[in-house]
Amino acid sequence: MISVLRTHTNLKTPGHEELSLDNLRPGSWINMTAPTRQELEDVARLAAVPLDFLSAALDIEESSRIDFEEMDEDSGYDSCILVVINIPKHPESFDFDTIPLGIVITRDTFITVCLEENPILPGPRGGVSGFCTWKRTRFLLQILYKTAGTYLQYINEMNRMSDKIEEALRRSMKNEELFKLMDLEKGMTFFTGSLRSNRVAVDKLVRTLKNPQFDELIKLREEDDDLLEDVIVEYDQAYDMVRVYSDVLGGMMDAFASIISNNLNIVMKFLASVTIIISIPTVVSSFWGMNVGVPFQEHPSGFLWVMLVALGLSGAAAYWLWKKRMF
Repeated sequence: MISVLRTHTNLKTPGHEELSLDNLRPGSWINMTAPTRQELEDVARLAAVPLDFLSAALDIEESSRIDFEEMDEDSGYDSCILVVINIPKHPESFDFDTIPLGIVITRDTFITVCLEENPILPGPRGGVSGFCTWKRTRFLLQILYKTAGTYLQYINEMNRMSDKIEEALRRSMKNEELFKLMDLEKGMTFFTGSLRSNRVAVDKLVRTLKNPQFDELIKLREEDDDLLEDVIVEYDQAYDMVRVYSDVLGGMMDAFASIISNNLNIVMKFLASVTIIISIPTVVSSFWGMNVGVPFQEHPSGFLWVMLVALGLSGAAAYWLWKKRMF
């Protein structure tokens, strides 16, 4: 799916206008969601960008990076910059994951490519607000800032989920809660790797913005300095938080694994003790059930005496096991 938007250059006229690929104008934003091969080729031809730049984000394993392409008259490519970052997916239950988002910036267009709709780009799920498609550098920084903020939001949500699961595990040890913790731990691992690679890409972007060679494509203006600093701070905070929560979650998994093992040992000790106590009356009754002469066989209260002997031995065994903390 392809959508083309362009915000009005006249600040007195808020909003944006929808365009088509056939009437692209400078300052347009082309948003591609799960594009087909034909759509990729059409955009690559009309925007004069390499096809591999547009298809980079369609590889689910693609890591964050920045690449450049100089103008090539032979191939018809215009100068452009590719920025690939990993963004968090909208979680389904406890399934937290990340997907690549590709951003291609040319002198006339701002292109985004992603495998699915996401909570970062402007759209039905919210995303960046107050953007201008013709302010390419600021739009890029707004996307990076929104990505870091979304990571923080999901990390806090994962922490609240782990607290609820911990309370449930304290009351009863069920496999369902352990599986949920495993899913959260896996999500934390994905977030840690993605934030690390995103942070490296941001550092490279800072060097790029300060390089006069790329002023024609992206130029850092004075009004964008504060936003760039906010982006760096947000990514540092998100990375530190995900590392702390990941360590806490890993320690919690180890602790509950030990608790479950200890509870199993307690149950086995209790069952072994109960088996010993129950087996004593069985042994006594077996002795008195032999087809030979036994005490109390002629006594009218013999059955009562045998029961008292069996109960007495069972009580003594129970007391001894209690002293050994087997209960």
